[in-house]
Amino acid sequence: MSGHHHDHDHDDVDAGPPLGDLQLRVRALESLLVDKGLVDPTALDTLIDTYETKVGPRNGARVVAKAWIDPKYRQRLLENASTAIAELGYIGRQGEDMVVLENTPKVHNMVVCTLCSCYPWPVLGLPPVWYKAAPYRSRAVIDPRGVLKEFGVTVPDDVEVRVWDSTAELRYLVLPERPAGTEGLREEQLAELVTRDAMIGTGKVEAPRPKAKR
Repeated sequence: MSGHHHDHDHDDVDAGPPLGDLQLRVRALESLLVDKGLVDPTALDTLIDTYETKVGPRNGARVVAKAWIDPKYRQRLLENASTAIAELGYIGRQGEDMVVLENTPKVHNMVVCTLCSCYPWPVLGLPPVWYKAAPYRSRAVIDPRGVLKEFGVTVPDDVEVRVWDSTAELRYLVLPERPAGTEGLREEQLAELVTRDAMIGTGKVEAPRPKAKR
């Protein structure tokens, strides 16, 4: 396990994260709105999915794309992630203190929060359900290669896997490797390729498939 760690016992990691007062209020409000027919649970699930997988991660994708295009920005990002990310206007609660981890041909970084679900909201939006689940939080530490394989990411034996434990004080963003064959793409086009999972380290960025000839 790399980086800064929570001061807690990992033996208790399989217990689900306790709900805080705010979370309990949100759950109660959600149930009330659904029971009264004021909110369609399907529409609510769709809205949450949008912020988890589309709107939120787009900020992080723009950070990654700019780092791929602009070597000076990439250097600033690796040296002082919080300041460099703020340059693009992405600041706010849950993202005050950031560290960017660069994937290379010899190192693959992966992020977990073993205590609860600390997550960089300003750049990745809402955390996915699996990130908060006890199996991921425990197995990512014990068997990171096995977990990555389940996500469809096979890491060669000669590549080091580093697992970083997010805390309430420090959050991480993975800077994935730029895929080959994207040298001619603009920054906006590159951002479209970057996925949320790639910025957590449970995915890789794939080059766009060539369009079929008619």
